[in-house]
Amino acid sequence: MIKLGYKHKGLIEPLKEVQGMSQLLEHLEYGENVKVVNMIDACKGHFSYGIGCFTEKPLVIITYDEPSTKQISEDMMALDGKEKVYIYPARDILFYNADVHSMDITSQRIKVIEALQKGEKAVFIIPIEALLNPLSPKETWESYTKIVQAGECINISRLERELVQMGYERVGRVEGMGQFAIRGGIIDIYTPIDEEPYRIELWDDEVDSIRNFNVQTQRSIQKVEALRIVPNQEIIFHLDLLKEAIPAIKEDLKKTTKALRQAGKKESALKIEEQVGEAIDQIQNDISPRGLELYIPYTSLKLVSILDYLPKETLLIIDEPVKTKARCERVLEEYGMSMKDRLEYGHILPKQIQLIFEYEHLIVRMETFTKLFLMNFNAEVATFDVAYTLSLKVHENNTLYKNLELLEKDLKEWKKDNKRVIILSGVKAKSLRLMSELEERGVIASYSENSEEEVKKGQILIYKGVLEKGFYYEDLGLYIVADKDLFGKDKKTKKSKKKHSGAKIQSFLELAPGDYVVHEQHGIGVFKGVEQIVIEGISRDNLKIEYADNNVLYVNINQMDMVQKYVGSEGKAPKLSKLGGSEWKKSKAKVKGAIQNIAKELVKLYSQRQYSRGFCYEEDTIWQKEFEAMFPYEETGDQLEAIEDVKKDMESDKIMDRLICGDVGYGKTEVAIRAAFKAVQNSKQVAYLVPTTILAQQHYQRFAERMADYPITIELLSRFRTPKQIKKSLEGLASGKVDIIVGTHRLLSKDVQFKDLGLVIIDEEQRFGVTHKEKLKQLRTQVDVMNLTATPIPRTLHMSLIGIRDMSVLEEAPVERKPVQTYVIEYSEDFIKDAINRELARGGQVYFLHNQVKDIEEKAHAIQELIPKARVAFAHGQMSERELEQIMLRFIEGEIDVLVCTTIIETGLDISNANTIIMNHADRMGLSQLYQLRGRVGRSSRMGYAYLMYQKDKVLKEVAEKRLQAIKQFTELGAGFKIAMRDLEIRGAGNLLGAQQHGHMESIGYDLYCKMLAEVVSEERGEEVAEEYETTIEIKLNAYIPGSYIPDEIQKLDIYKKIASIKNETDYLDVQEEIEDRYGNIPVAVYNLLDIALIKAMAHDLYIILVSENNKHVTFKFKENAPLNAEKVPEILKEYGRNLKFVGGKEPAFKANLEEAGKKELLSNIKNILHLLKKLKSE
Repeated sequence: MIKLGYKHKGLIEPLKEVQGMSQLLEHLEYGENVKVVNMIDACKGHFSYGIGCFTEKPLVIITYDEPSTKQISEDMMALDGKEKVYIYPARDILFYNADVHSMDITSQRIKVIEALQKGEKAVFIIPIEALLNPLSPKETWESYTKIVQAGECINISRLERELVQMGYERVGRVEGMGQFAIRGGIIDIYTPIDEEPYRIELWDDEVDSIRNFNVQTQRSIQKVEALRIVPNQEIIFHLDLLKEAIPAIKEDLKKTTKALRQAGKKESALKIEEQVGEAIDQIQNDISPRGLELYIPYTSLKLVSILDYLPKETLLIIDEPVKTKARCERVLEEYGMSMKDRLEYGHILPKQIQLIFEYEHLIVRMETFTKLFLMNFNAEVATFDVAYTLSLKVHENNTLYKNLELLEKDLKEWKKDNKRVIILSGVKAKSLRLMSELEERGVIASYSENSEEEVKKGQILIYKGVLEKGFYYEDLGLYIVADKDLFGKDKKTKKSKKKHSGAKIQSFLELAPGDYVVHEQHGIGVFKGVEQIVIEGISRDNLKIEYADNNVLYVNINQMDMVQKYVGSEGKAPKLSKLGGSEWKKSKAKVKGAIQNIAKELVKLYSQRQYSRGFCYEEDTIWQKEFEAMFPYEETGDQLEAIEDVKKDMESDKIMDRLICGDVGYGKTEVAIRAAFKAVQNSKQVAYLVPTTILAQQHYQRFAERMADYPITIELLSRFRTPKQIKKSLEGLASGKVDIIVGTHRLLSKDVQFKDLGLVIIDEEQRFGVTHKEKLKQLRTQVDVMNLTATPIPRTLHMSLIGIRDMSVLEEAPVERKPVQTYVIEYSEDFIKDAINRELARGGQVYFLHNQVKDIEEKAHAIQELIPKARVAFAHGQMSERELEQIMLRFIEGEIDVLVCTTIIETGLDISNANTIIMNHADRMGLSQLYQLRGRVGRSSRMGYAYLMYQKDKVLKEVAEKRLQAIKQFTELGAGFKIAMRDLEIRGAGNLLGAQQHGHMESIGYDLYCKMLAEVVSEERGEEVAEEYETTIEIKLNAYIPGSYIPDEIQKLDIYKKIASIKNETDYLDVQEEIEDRYGNIPVAVYNLLDIALIKAMAHDLYIILVSENNKHVTFKFKENAPLNAEKVPEILKEYGRNLKFVGGKEPAFKANLEEAGKKELLSNIKNILHLLKKLKSE
C-alpha cells in the first residue's frame, strides 16, 4: 500500500491527466480487472507506483523474468524508498535436496512472509515461479512465532525443542542466520528477519535482558524490550506427522524399486532403497532427514501459496500476462523433465514430484483479487475477464545523449513545443554541472531536490532521483530523461553505509585438539586439549602439547600468550620439534638471519626514497572533486582511507611506493583511477601495467568509460593492437598527447618513451618475470609507483612492516554485492544438467571446474553430450599463453557458454556474465581455493550460484570427511572461512616478501615469523628493542574456567587467549565485560584468573620476573639489571608500612606480609603493591 502524500509528487501527479485514467481508477475501485496496453518496459515501475498512490490499495507486482523483476524493483525502490519494496524470490525447486545451501533466499522470502503477516505498508514484487512454492498457512506461521519480552519467564528446555521444530540449528557459537546457542542462562539466536543476532539473558527462568550483538566480535550492542522469533523454514510441522506417513512411504518405495528392477535399473533401485531407508531410520529416531520436505506429500499437511497471505483488497499488477503464463509453464515443464530423470536414476519416489503447485491452482487463487495487466501490445488475457482497457501513448527515449549538442537540440525543440521535461540524476554534482553547461548553451533549466515540485509546461527541471531508463508520455507532453540516457550506462544510486555492512577479513583463528601449535621457546607440537591439574588442592587448567617421541609439555594458561596455532601452507603437515633439543633454536636463528637480510634491503630502499625528492602534486582541483562525486557507488571506509593515503603521498615531495591490497571487487581500481586522474590534472602521464593482455583490455575499457566526460587521452598497448595503432600510441606518449597508457610488460620495452611520466600503477607485480621486476625496481626511485594486489595481506604482517612499506588494506566488502548461493551436493549428471540449463536460460555462462589436466578434454566432451545445444570449451595451465588467451577472450565475448577449466581461472578477470560455477571433486580442494573460485561468480547485480560437488563414497577418507564438514561451514562463512582467509594471507605474505621467505614462514609458523619480523625491522631502523623475559605468577588460588560455565572447548580456549592477552586495566575491564556479556555472571575462579592476568601484565611492566605467594607472604622479584630508580625504595616502604620489606642483591625483591588479608583481599592487595612499585620506574 502506498499512502497519500506520496514521494516524488512532481513525477507522479501528471499521470492523473492520462486519457482514460479516471475510468481505469473507477473500475479498480469496483474490484474489476483492467489492462493497460501499448506500454513500454521503461515506464512500468513509474506507472505502477502512480496507480498505487492513486488507489491506496496494497500493491503486489507479478513479473515474468529476472530482468523485468530487476527493472521494476529498482524503479520502485528509487521512487518509494528501498525499505518499502520487498522482492519475494523463487525457491530453488531443482536443488532442494542439497546437503547444505545458503540462507539468503530463505531469509528474503521469510522477511516477505513476516511483512505480510504484520500488515506492513509496502510494495511486493513476486516473480511468477515464486508463487509455485508451497508454504505453511498463516495460522500455522503465527502459532509458531514467539515473542520474548523482558521480565517474562522461559522454560529453556521447551524453548530449545521449539526452536529445533521451527528449523533452527543448535551450535556452540552463533555465526549465521538460523542458528541458536544456549550457554547456561544465556540464549543467542539469529533469526532470518534480523540484521544481527540477539542475546537473551535469564535470571533463573526470568528474562533479565534482551540485546542484539555483533556476530564477529560476539559483543552486545544495545538492549531491546522484546524479540520476535519467527520460524526459520517456510513449511513447519511436527516430525510425528512423518512418523504416521512411514507406511505410505514404504508402500511407494516398494512399488518404485519393483518397477526399476523390472526395467533393468538395479543400481537406481538400490540407491533409492538406501536413501529412503536412511530417512525412515532418522524419522523413527526423531531426527529430521536430509530433504525433509520431500516426504510432505505423504502427510495430511495443508499447504498454501504466498497469495494466501495477501490482504483481500490487494491489487495484483501482472506484468505481461502472456509471458508470465508462458514462463510459469516453462518452469513446470523443466521441473517435470528433471523429476522424470531423477525418478529413473533413483533419486526420488513418484509421489515426491508433488512438491510444487500447478498453474491452475494459481489461477484459482488469483481470481479472488482485483488485477491490472500491463501489456506492451494489445492481446487477449486468457482465463481472466477484463472490464476496461486503457491504451497508453508512451514512447521509449531512444536517443543516447553522448554529447551535449544532441541534448541541447532536443531540449530547445521540446521547450519551443511547450513540453514538460524532467531530467533525473542521482548525483547532485553532476546535475549542477549539467545545469551550468546547458545555461552556457542558452538552455535554462532549474535543479530541485524537492520531490513535491511539479514541472510546468515549457519548463526543464533537473530533479534528484533515479530511474532505469527515460520515456515520453505523448498525451501528457511529458519527457522523462534518465541517467542512462545521458551517460550510456547503468548508474547505481549511492547506498547509505551501514554500520555493520560488508564483512571484514578476520584474523582470529580457532584452536581445536589435533591442531599443530607453536610454543615460542619449545617449537612445533600437537595440541591435545585442556587438562585440569590439581596441586595442593589448587586447580589450574593447562594446555597439553605433544612433541616428537611422544614427549608432553603442560603449559599453564597464564603462559598461553607464548602459544599460537601453527599456520603454514594449507594441507602441509610440519615436522614436530624435540623437547629440550637445540634444533628449534637453530631454526629460529636461521629464520632470523633471513629476515635480517630482507629487512636490511627494505629499510635501505625506504631510506633512499625518503631522501630522493619527487614531484609535488597540487591539492585536488574542482574537476577532481567533481570526478570523484560522479562515482556511482558508496565508497567503503577502507577505500576512502586508501584514497586519502595516496593523495598525501602524491602531494608530498617524497617518491610514492604504495601497496594497495584488497580482494577482487573491493575497489582497488577506483583508487588507481582517482590517482591517475590527479596525475593527469598535474600534466603528468600515467602507465598502468597489468600481467595479461585480457586484463589490459578490461582495465583500458574501465578507464575509458570512467573518464569519458573529460579531455583525457587513454591508449592501450598490447597484442590486441595492430602495429599501426601501437606506432600511433608510442608517438603520442613521446609527444605528450597520450595521458594514460594501459598495457602488459610491453610497456617496459626500450621503444616506449614518455614525455613526462609521473605515475606507474602495477597490477599483481608478483606475476611478472625477474627481468621485468628489475626494471620496475629501477622505476621506483624515479617516479611514483602504486602496486595493486588481490591476495589478502594480513593485518599482522601489515603492522610488522609499518615504517618500511607504505600499505593500504581494503578489507571491507562492498555492500552492493549479492551473496553467492552456495550448495554442497553429491555429484550427479542430472544436477549438472539442471544447473547449466538454468544459467543458459537466463543468458548467462558457466564455469565447470575440473582440476585434472589428464582427462579435462574428456570431461568437456561429456558436458557437451549432456547439453548438446551449449557451446563448450576447455582451458588449462599447460596450454600455450596465446591459446589460453584466445579461449578466455572468446569466453569474455560470450562465444563460449560453458568453460571446463582447471583452477587457472584468472584472479583479476571480471566476467560479469558468468554467474554459475560447478566445482567437481570439491572435497579434494583447499578451502582458500574454494573461496577464491567462488569469488569468480556473482560479480554483477545478478545472483551467482556455486555448486560444490563431491563423489558419494560409503568409506569417505577421514581427511575428506573433515574437509567436507569445513566446506559445509564455509557456505555460511563460519570458521572455515577464517581458515581459508588465513591461508590466502600466507600466500599474500609470500608474494610480498618473496618465495624464500614463504619457506621460512613454514619452518617456524606464520605468527612467530611476523613477531620476529617486527622485532628485526625495529632493530634495523635503530629503534630500541625490549629485552625478552618471562614473568611467572605463583598464587595459591583456584584460577580456571569451569566446564559448567563455558562447556565448549574452542570457546573456552578463545576466552583463555583473550585473558592471557590482557596488558593493562583497560584490557582487563574489556575482557571482563565481554565474558559477562556472553556467558553471564562470572564465577570466582574466573575472576581470580582475570586478576592474575592483570597482575602478570603489571609485574612484567615493572621488570618483575616472579610474583610468588606462600602462606600469604608474597615476594616480588625483579630481573637482573632492571632499570629501577633505587632512590624511591625508602619512600615506597614508608608509604606501605611495616608489612613490606626490601631485599637487595643481583635480583632485588620486595617481600610483603599479607597475613591480615582474607582470601578475597589477597589479589587486590597484590595489585595495590604493584601500583605503588610503579614509582620505581625511571622517569
